[in-house]
Amino acid sequence: MSTATLTRPDRARVTSWLQNYGVYLAVVVLLLFNIAFTQNFLSAANFRTQLVQAAPVCIVALGMALVIGTEGIDLSVGSVMSVAAALVPLYLGAGPLMVIVVALIAGVASGLFSGFLVAQLGIQPIIATLALLVGGRGLALVIAHGQLVQLHNPDFLALGTGDVLGVPIMVLVAAVLSVLAGLLVRRTTFGRHLVAVGGNRPAATLAGLPVKRVLIGVYAMSGALAAIAGVLSTARLAASDPNDLGLLMELSAITAVVVGGTPLTGGRVRVLGTVFGALLMQLVHATLIKHNLPDSAAQMVQAAIIVAAVYVARERSTR
Repeated sequence: MSTATLTRPDRARVTSWLQNYGVYLAVVVLLLFNIAFTQNFLSAANFRTQLVQAAPVCIVALGMALVIGTEGIDLSVGSVMSVAAALVPLYLGAGPLMVIVVALIAGVASGLFSGFLVAQLGIQPIIATLALLVGGRGLALVIAHGQLVQLHNPDFLALGTGDVLGVPIMVLVAAVLSVLAGLLVRRTTFGRHLVAVGGNRPAATLAGLPVKRVLIGVYAMSGALAAIAGVLSTARLAASDPNDLGLLMELSAITAVVVGGTPLTGGRVRVLGTVFGALLMQLVHATLIKHNLPDSAAQMVQAAIIVAAVYVARERSTR
């Protein structure tokens, strides 16, 4: 018996452990590294900044995790954020609540469109959402006339900069949505159907599960969550900037989901892993920037993390 044969079970266990718990280990290692080598990292202001910057990615990634759980993908999330940002100045005069409602309607409508293309017309998710990625940002630029608009409504800006008992509102929203997403996946019939559809769609269809409704539903949720992230990010920036808001957000969200342990092959959704995946992406970016490396380096590291996470998932699925 060869050495390779003897070590194969160990490799399988290591691969499984890395997919299940690797993201938590990576976050801990990065935290320890920054505590030791990054000046002023332990300050309360820095932790607040890191959590606030991770919050939009976390919110979008939650929706992405639901979509990937059905063996799909949503490349339109950044454009949906852009559309939400473009709508803010148009309805801000009616109050922040109206802005949130309108943005949610736009996000859900975008998701329903993508879901319809995937579920009813059988178009591949990557193609269906790619169309909205391009068209959605174009629509946002048309709505905003391609211009950045400064915002001054204090009630609206509080969504991005305010806090409750010292906890930033953006972080609270991300935390509440994370809990709701976890309950949805683990405690509801819809969540069980979602996992079944992602695990084996033909079998789910034969079993009489509402496959099309599930698919349309997860894309609608992804659109709604992207719209919420767009509103919060706009409030934090104090400006509606559909040109730049949400750019490459799909990459960050997919990375957070994959490194969090949700396989691209569907059939599983790891909500807590997704949250830590978003934190990991923020820590990677912050660590590189604080050590005087350019933003392009962060993007290359992000790409490497995606490749590593997909490789680990592939190794596990073949055993």
